[in-house]
Amino acid sequence: MTKQELKEKANGLPLSPGVYIMMDAQGTVIYVGKAKKLKNRVSQYFQETSGHNEKTRRMVSKVDHFDTIIASSEFEALILENALIKQYMPRYNILLKDDKGYPFVRLSLEAEYPTFSLSNTAAEDGAKYFGPFGGRTETKAAIAAICSALRLPTCHRRFPRDIGKERPCLNFHMGKCDGFCRGTPGKEEYRSRIEQAVLLLTGKVKQVTASLSEEMTAAAEALQFERAAALRDQISAIDVLSKKQKVIAGAMPQTDIWGLYRGEVKSCYAVLHYRDGQLTDRETEVFSARMDEQAEEMLPLLLAQYYLRRSVLPREIWLPMPIEDPDVMEQALSQHCGGRVLVRIPRRGEKADLIRLANRNAREEAERVTSEAERASKTLELLAKMTGLSAPPRRMESYDISNTGSSDIVASMVVYEGTRPRKSAYRKFHIKSLSAPDDYRSMEEVLTRRLQRYVDGDEKFAPLPDVFLIDGGANHAKVAERVLAAFGLSVPVFGMVKDDRHRTRALITAAGHEIGIQASEPVFALIGQIQEETHRFAVAYHHQRHTKSSYRSALDGIPGVGTVRKKQLLKAFGTVKAVREAEEEALARVVPASAARAVYAHFHEKSEERTEDAICASSQERPGAAD
Repeated sequence: MTKQELKEKANGLPLSPGVYIMMDAQGTVIYVGKAKKLKNRVSQYFQETSGHNEKTRRMVSKVDHFDTIIASSEFEALILENALIKQYMPRYNILLKDDKGYPFVRLSLEAEYPTFSLSNTAAEDGAKYFGPFGGRTETKAAIAAICSALRLPTCHRRFPRDIGKERPCLNFHMGKCDGFCRGTPGKEEYRSRIEQAVLLLTGKVKQVTASLSEEMTAAAEALQFERAAALRDQISAIDVLSKKQKVIAGAMPQTDIWGLYRGEVKSCYAVLHYRDGQLTDRETEVFSARMDEQAEEMLPLLLAQYYLRRSVLPREIWLPMPIEDPDVMEQALSQHCGGRVLVRIPRRGEKADLIRLANRNAREEAERVTSEAERASKTLELLAKMTGLSAPPRRMESYDISNTGSSDIVASMVVYEGTRPRKSAYRKFHIKSLSAPDDYRSMEEVLTRRLQRYVDGDEKFAPLPDVFLIDGGANHAKVAERVLAAFGLSVPVFGMVKDDRHRTRALITAAGHEIGIQASEPVFALIGQIQEETHRFAVAYHHQRHTKSSYRSALDGIPGVGTVRKKQLLKAFGTVKAVREAEEEALARVVPASAARAVYAHFHEKSEERTEDAICASSQERPGAAD
């Protein structure tokens, strides 16, 4: 890949935590890194102005392509980075190549009195493992907190060897241990409390934390603040253990976790490979599928194609959804590899979280490789299929009416070419034939004027669209079809129906057939965008005209008085009232004599007419006055 292609791919990554894997032209992994936000971190490598050091510049110069694995948290990304560095030993990675890793809690079940300890890995040695956890210090503190809460010993004595040999240690006298070194309580009680600790380590912490919280409150009320602070620290340590990690799970030897994304344009599957409880790799493949093919139908075919060409299969395969005849799939895969293969569909807990993680990886990969042109083309294909159009619409025109009572009735015409607005083709109309609001007659006038301009050869109104979209219901669509028929033209027409919250919910034909669009997210979004844009443009034009109307002056309409002379008069006299009361000679000192005469006559002739009308009315009211 060229540097520009690498930059474009990096800019298409999600703002999610994860791991990125840099590879050279031979496919060798040369660097593994983690990121809190993949897009921000990876794109920095390919910026012209990045202040990289010499080692990073050399590494970037050798990058031919890269891959990413999305994680659910930054800590999971850190764990996965550690695992992948140990697996690939990349040339440009220095840290995390040691064997320390992140600690597990080990429970020695083979002992008569089981004990907890720390381990770097989860081995198959008969012991039970929990974790991994964030660091050795906090993990030791968490074990101590569990033992303290359950009054288990934390000293170095070994039982039953050291029972009765020495006096109980200070922990017994402080109430942190029940003194199992005395021989009482016995082995049965010890094992019972170990089982409670196991429940706590597997996430059932409410009971223990509630007990500690009560004790902490009691200590604080008794003014034992040091004791309360210690209990607070123990609760925090237990919270550390309650963090559920998904990247590593000690109970997952040889497991494949599947994610599947069924996109409108492209689909993708992702397989997360767990080996010895460790996420070691991710495989994805983007493919096209028929529009009528459901994810549940695709998954069995993908499983067969993926596994039946391999000789080594995992022990378990976790799927994101049920498939038809899972027993048959298990049998086929087991016979193929000569060992038992289990197919599982996790529905809750950590396993379901891992399925969601795999699904997210599949979705992000499909969206990343889908270009804007492909997405637009598919959306228009879906729209054509839903509405019965013979081909995807290349040009769409949308109309809306806006008014405030009977004043300034306007309409908007918005044009979309494909899925993008073409603002240079927008048109606005001032309704001329109506003095009162009437949406149907307004729409009829607008479409008549628009089509007449097209028939007259006006290039600004050419060509005709592939579809008319009218803001309104079936009756609005009928008006549009009637106007088209009057011109002898045939263009598909649909009304855009809104819900109670003023959002587009469906298209409707003139015959009243409603077409639901909410089932297709891209079509729903496109029609909603078109309607909102049409409404916005109509309201903006109406506001413009209404504002202009509100600024009309009493000086408007006077012969010989235009914008410049109005400004001169207002500047000289200050207000319209002062202009009205001025003598003609005073007006002539500001504007030419003819204009002054026209202004004086405009106000005073109207005033004289009103006075005469008042006298006549008064005379008619008095009996005999007409004589």
